[in-house]
Amino acid sequence: MFKCENTAKRVAVRFFYDKIIPMSDWNGIWHNSRVLAYRTPFGAVTQGSAVRLHIDVPDPSIQVRLRLWIEERERIMEGERQGNGVTFNLQAPDACGLFWYYFILTGDGQTYCYGCSGGEGMLFDHGEPPSWQVTVYAPFETPQWFREGICYQIFPDRFASSGKYMESGAAYHTAMGRRIVLHEDWDEEVNYRPYGKEQFYEPCDFYGGDLYAIEQKLPYLKSLGVSCIYLNPVFESPSNHRYNTADYEHVDPMLGGDAALSSLAKAAAEQGIRLMLDGVFSHTGDDSVYFNKYGRYESLGAYQSAESPYFDWYAFTSFPENYASWWGFKTLPELREDQLSYMAFVKSIFARYAAMGITSWRLDVADELPDSFIAFLRNSLKALDSEGMLLGEVWEDASNKEAYGRRRAYVYGSELDGVMGYPFRDALVDFLLFRMDARGFVNRCGMLRENYPKPFYDAQMNLLGSHDTVRAMTALCGAPHRDALSKDAQAMYLPDEKALWRGRSRMVLAVMTQMAMPGVPCIYYGDEAGLMGMADPFCRRTYPWGYEDESLLMIYKRLTHARRTNGALTRGGCAMRAYGTEVFAILRADEAGSAVLLINRGENAQNVLVDIQDFTEGPDVAALRIDAVYRDVLTDARMHAKDGKLALVLRPLSGVLLISEP
Repeated sequence: MFKCENTAKRVAVRFFYDKIIPMSDWNGIWHNSRVLAYRTPFGAVTQGSAVRLHIDVPDPSIQVRLRLWIEERERIMEGERQGNGVTFNLQAPDACGLFWYYFILTGDGQTYCYGCSGGEGMLFDHGEPPSWQVTVYAPFETPQWFREGICYQIFPDRFASSGKYMESGAAYHTAMGRRIVLHEDWDEEVNYRPYGKEQFYEPCDFYGGDLYAIEQKLPYLKSLGVSCIYLNPVFESPSNHRYNTADYEHVDPMLGGDAALSSLAKAAAEQGIRLMLDGVFSHTGDDSVYFNKYGRYESLGAYQSAESPYFDWYAFTSFPENYASWWGFKTLPELREDQLSYMAFVKSIFARYAAMGITSWRLDVADELPDSFIAFLRNSLKALDSEGMLLGEVWEDASNKEAYGRRRAYVYGSELDGVMGYPFRDALVDFLLFRMDARGFVNRCGMLRENYPKPFYDAQMNLLGSHDTVRAMTALCGAPHRDALSKDAQAMYLPDEKALWRGRSRMVLAVMTQMAMPGVPCIYYGDEAGLMGMADPFCRRTYPWGYEDESLLMIYKRLTHARRTNGALTRGGCAMRAYGTEVFAILRADEAGSAVLLINRGENAQNVLVDIQDFTEGPDVAALRIDAVYRDVLTDARMHAKDGKLALVLRPLSGVLLISEP
């Protein structure tokens, strides 16, 4: 029997069936994993907890069985007929992991399967259907300050420059024998062409952005409601992105060195803002204290001698020239994270920066770090600060992610607190660009909510773009895929006036959605100012100080203020739904009030009647409500609801974020 262990494979299975049975053939058969009457509790469950599944099967002559795939074994269960259907009471495994289920229906000599990868099921006439997933986890908490805050991602060389460290920092690297190219003007285009006759571009061009300048901009970040600054790597490195670490123990001199980071951390804390550092622990640079391929450091590097204290950190197949490297890049020798001396070293790095008041980390390429190493990092971090945040770079659904021949254990409570929300970003862009309709967007958002433990889901970083993606507004203008354009074409890409208007309008809808969703909104520096750009390095242009899109910036500030000050948006219950194909809606509420988001991605106006009865999926529906009077966050217009209903007209490419008034 096909086991369908990987969710991506299970979803794909449905397209291989010759026939999907129309629901009308066996009337009334229904199960929806996101409706509490049919699956309790909602979504992920704790170890050993009770799980109730129910399926409506009005015809009592139809036999119903539950097929489980649990702990690598198949199990068939008989249920108990109750009312209009059949109920199955089961217990989650004591071990963390995943299990799956679907229903087998037999009647009139025919057998059908009823299944889905999430949400409402469908009947299939043969073979094994997609299965619902249940995530089993150990109880854990994620930092409240992070869950209820707003992140701001900064690529340090490109956000702001004080002019204090550029020349001296460049002189340091130049004296080490490294190529350093300094931009003369903050607004110059990024370099992207190879130097001289070289084959590849080397990211050695710098604008002089530094940590002291970030400290100077803290009032600006505070005005955006920022509570966490996520910094791309700051450790000593000869490249502008600094993902080829040369020395973990020291901040790069071009950024101002250790003193500048310590000062920034202290000043940020006084503003109620925490720092999150980018931990690149899967590889170092070859030009580093630890590998020292070019002999630029006084240390005895692993490349130089088998007697090096760092030799066991790397995997040599033939010393010294043949060694494991990240994705085959010889300049990035891979680390052996399970080496005890390396683990002890990273633990000391956590302690070193905790002494500066920094106890939150984003783990670069978490897919390439062993589960045991991530668990070790978590324990080390939480021992220093129980409120420290450990975020992972994972691009897919982290609950069923497979990497290097095994399913990863990110979400079970022993590893990550949360991940970067690339699935959210991709789904939102797809919806706004008409690659799927509103129902599809609701489903893709619902999949993550269903599969992630609640503390993990609430700590997901909901981003619209990052240093590794095309700029959000550029993507929303309908830009070609990055691979469809040469680097020269990407550098020159600029949408026409009509596309730019649509892209900007979609950007506003995207930010509104980002601020209304559960999870942690993350602003990539410059997005709020209208910064655009294709793929790396064009998504890493400098912040346009003095040339901001002021109206877009004001929209951001209104939305972030609402997010930070409104309990319904910050921590309230949530339900989502589609109105037709064009309109996406979110209803949120806490004990003090409620909020409603409606966005119309379409080219035509939409008349929408929002009824509290429309919101039926999710764990919070019983506690949600529609209040009497709402204020539009962007226009301050008042709207009145009556009897749990709210009627309004949405113009093309527009939306409203409404907050209830006392």
